[in-house]
Amino acid sequence: MDKLKIAINGGGVGGLSAAIALRQFGHDVTVFEQTARFTRVGADVNLTPNAVHAADGLGVGNALRAVSARPDFRISRMWDTGEETSRLAMSDTADEKYGAPQLTVHRADLLKALEERLDGSVFAMGRQGRSVSEDENTVFLEFADGDRMSFDVLIGADGIHSAVRTSVFGPESPEFTGVVSYRATFPIEAAEGLSDVGSFTKWWGPEPSRQIVTFPLSGGREIFVFATTPQDDWLEESWTSPGDVQELREAYADFHPKARALLAACSDVTKSALYVREPMPRWSKGRVTLLGDAAHPMTPFMAQGAGQAIEDAVVLARCLAGVGPDAVEAALRRYEAARQTRTAQIQRASRGNEWLKKGGDADWVYGYRAWDVKI
Repeated sequence: MDKLKIAINGGGVGGLSAAIALRQFGHDVTVFEQTARFTRVGADVNLTPNAVHAADGLGVGNALRAVSARPDFRISRMWDTGEETSRLAMSDTADEKYGAPQLTVHRADLLKALEERLDGSVFAMGRQGRSVSEDENTVFLEFADGDRMSFDVLIGADGIHSAVRTSVFGPESPEFTGVVSYRATFPIEAAEGLSDVGSFTKWWGPEPSRQIVTFPLSGGREIFVFATTPQDDWLEESWTSPGDVQELREAYADFHPKARALLAACSDVTKSALYVREPMPRWSKGRVTLLGDAAHPMTPFMAQGAGQAIEDAVVLARCLAGVGPDAVEAALRRYEAARQTRTAQIQRASRGNEWLKKGGDADWVYGYRAWDVKI
């Protein structure tokens, strides 16, 4: 079997998933991560059945189930009346229908599950890939310290501000959506008397940019709150920037009392601006390709960011299975062809933020099987 020497720039969800999948097909993989070690940062990750099915094939499904919550339903409610406009059964029903449930998990627990599937020798921590160059047979990754290494394939899994994408396709800036998000958690003990805490519940606001989403987290021990509202003067993107919990409550003062009660249970909150890019016409050039947010950053309104990165990783690894150095470019073109239409559709639908507001077809998202799709 042909064995490729592959570099992955970025040790997030997509990068680690790609490393696992590529090693399953026998390739020599190194993950370059700019942080010195993985830490417990971030908050929720909502893994819908399509993502869990892909994760199962990576061998991390059981570990994720052990630390996740399984929402009972996906519920839509109107912001003012509380009227329920759609209800989609999840948990065991989704497991039977799609071959996997929905899991809600802390991002750090997801990363830990992925990390533990990899040998420690795979990781090159504290290494920040900054620029890319190629000759006829090799791709070179240059680091912040001036070092340079050569590979058969380079994967940019380094997020919305991807250095690999910038080096290969030129500089560009993500677009600020004019929307900010608030994230908070509170213990399940504080949820007494609150509604729908065992489900993924979305309170739809009077316009698409205003919403409140809640669901169980950490094996059901916590409730996670995600809320968005328009605000043009806040540009900070970090997930860990502190917010004002009173500001959070005031932003939704006109929402239904049951929605406001969820916010009243929050004691601390973070605040972040939401950025997007339009779908890229190409992800690959020569022996370099992108995955996850580096290729298709999307708003979180369909809860597909992490899931699409995992799907990318699986399909990319399948396209490179049994491939030698001479066939890399053709394999990367197959990967693009298999993934671009789906991710662009989800990018645009997520930004429009109308999906499943009043019911509709979830199968095209949840029923996707990255390990089986034609490539």
